[in-house]
Amino acid sequence: MLVKPAKLNPGDKVATVSPSWGGAGEPELRWRYEQGVERLRNVFGLEVVAMPNSLKGADYLYEHPEARADDLMEAFRDASIKAIIANIGGSESIRLLPYIDFDVIKANPKIFMGYSDVTIPHLFCHKAGLSSFYGPAIMTDFAENVEMLPYTVDMIKRVLFSNEIIGEIKPAAEWTSERLEWDVKNKYTRRTLKTNQGYEILQGSGAVRGRLIGGCMGVLEFAKGTAIWPEMSYWNDSILFFETSEEKPAPESIKRWLRNYAAQGILHKTNGIIFGKPQDETYYNEYKDAIRTVMKEYKLENLPILYNLNFGHTEPKIVLPYGAMAEVDCDQGTFSILESGVE
Repeated sequence: MLVKPAKLNPGDKVATVSPSWGGAGEPELRWRYEQGVERLRNVFGLEVVAMPNSLKGADYLYEHPEARADDLMEAFRDASIKAIIANIGGSESIRLLPYIDFDVIKANPKIFMGYSDVTIPHLFCHKAGLSSFYGPAIMTDFAENVEMLPYTVDMIKRVLFSNEIIGEIKPAAEWTSERLEWDVKNKYTRRTLKTNQGYEILQGSGAVRGRLIGGCMGVLEFAKGTAIWPEMSYWNDSILFFETSEEKPAPESIKRWLRNYAAQGILHKTNGIIFGKPQDETYYNEYKDAIRTVMKEYKLENLPILYNLNFGHTEPKIVLPYGAMAEVDCDQGTFSILESGVE
């Protein structure tokens, strides 16, 4: 069982960190970071502090993974900080691994949230026994043009600010992955929202329950075989959550990755899988074919799989707490989290 952190309250202090790409500190993108911070203050009533190295720019942070790790460790150590939120993902959080003190995380449980390459810091938390949150980042969701999307705001409040059972998570009515350049002249241009078709049941029947574990599929590949790859026992009776990045990996990659999970025995240990909406719905049907192909190869055609959920590289976003008990109901086509995410 992972330890749940304490819930957030208005007035709490939260830290922003750059565990991967340092774009938040680039002069031409600083407005975007500040816009995200403004939402933390005005929408959620939080006090915000940037960790010392987090805004030193992309080149510095690329060259100094230890500085990124220092920020993370110090944010956990600082008792006045109640939550840590990643500015954005990237591609090389794995380089922080030699500098992580898992005992510091274990001794200072608090909310940690982000997605994409932040999958790796989530695995740091997982190894330390802490439930963290696969969800919005500062420069994407919090800094959404004009205003945050209401579905995302509601999810953050339900999961991080309340210790009530999270319950059923309905599909977002609309979605967007539209790419508008992060240029200050686009600040007041809303992205185009499209109608969302909701969840799809790819296979399976009935309702299954399990503890949430997963992340961005391409990033999880970095972690396989390392000290942060979860022990086999963690995959027992799990609900896997998988999503793909803005790199829009080919369907053949999905097949290969899933075959690895099957070869490890993980697909035979899990109780069900949820897949996030592919960015821009690129390869939407091809991914489904790839998933079904691998399930057939390993005689797993009855494993419950729900597709097109609003998490990962799409907006608006669900917040998924690692280790929380969840339910996939194939008969109803629903997804629920059966406990609170925080204490």
